[in-house]
Amino acid sequence: MDSTDRVPPGASAALVEALAAGGTVAGLRVRRFVPLARGPLGERLITVDQTNTSVVVGERVVVKWMRPAADGSPDRAPDLLAHLAAVGFTHTPTPYAAVYRDGPDGGLTAVVSGFLPDAADGWDWCVAALLDQLAGGPPADLAGEIGVLAAELHAALATPSETTPEPVTEVRHPAWAAGGLAVLEQAQQLLADLHAEDAGWLAARADRLAADIERSGEVDRAYVIQPHGDLHVGQVLRWRGGLAVTDFDGNPTLATPAGGTLTEPAARDVAQLRTSLLHVGQIADRRTEGRHRAAVSDWCRRAADELLGAYRRTLAERGLAHLFDERLLRPFEVEQECRELCYAARFLPRWRYAPMGVLRSWYQD
Repeated sequence: MDSTDRVPPGASAALVEALAAGGTVAGLRVRRFVPLARGPLGERLITVDQTNTSVVVGERVVVKWMRPAADGSPDRAPDLLAHLAAVGFTHTPTPYAAVYRDGPDGGLTAVVSGFLPDAADGWDWCVAALLDQLAGGPPADLAGEIGVLAAELHAALATPSETTPEPVTEVRHPAWAAGGLAVLEQAQQLLADLHAEDAGWLAARADRLAADIERSGEVDRAYVIQPHGDLHVGQVLRWRGGLAVTDFDGNPTLATPAGGTLTEPAARDVAQLRTSLLHVGQIADRRTEGRHRAAVSDWCRRAADELLGAYRRTLAERGLAHLFDERLLRPFEVEQECRELCYAARFLPRWRYAPMGVLRSWYQD
């Protein structure tokens, strides 16, 4: 099936039943991770905006029908899911199988995973918690547990498995600064076509942003892993069982090397996760029409610090403190906000206010 087409009714249930029965699926090649038991087969389409099409089967399994990558990049999620399952990481929806079109050039067609009851992603539950605090409710003390989850994920990604026997490698004299500066230049070009005032503001401070990005050049060697690749609060689900991280497809603005595997310092994921908390603040500020701006700013500073502290403590407890080089954090955070501007320009223009709001808070005159 071409996942760019509408998924026919019954196709998801049929796939789940075939996987549970342990048989083959005509025209498809199956890579199994965790055994899937038989159960109810009723279908329900997930209707939120997303690149791919997801169908809940029997309120217990999700079939995500994949849209082929426009750039022909490899499908990284199955390898990461297989690795996480092998090392016993349980803070993600249970990975059951990856399904490919049969044949030598068959690409990823679907990923089948467990359904998490009452799950809400961070763009919902984090924003709701902050809005509740601003309305006089309990403190939105959520950043620490997100930091712990991120550290546990990175510890799992750094644990050897049959899928990834050498998950941590060392790189010397990396060229991250050059890549970040290219993203800054691209953001300026895209913004110039969309909004003159924001483009002017960014151009006037481009040298300061560039100086912060160039600080990654101070790091002459670093450890890299296969990261989550797109780790923002929207990938952190709160459900009946606690927190879980999902969606290992990668960042749509961060290219995988041609013919290679995406490896990055752990700081790349941490930078994106921390800036996404600042975006939660921007969303809450907009929804409250700026009435609580000082309180929102205070929450953002505290939440970013709490996430980082919890992340560092947990990683150290796992004996993996060397994975995280804090010198890379600010360069990657600035680069990430430029990536957010590029994403907004290409896919979601109304999102521009969030990264612009964060940048304005960092580079006030």
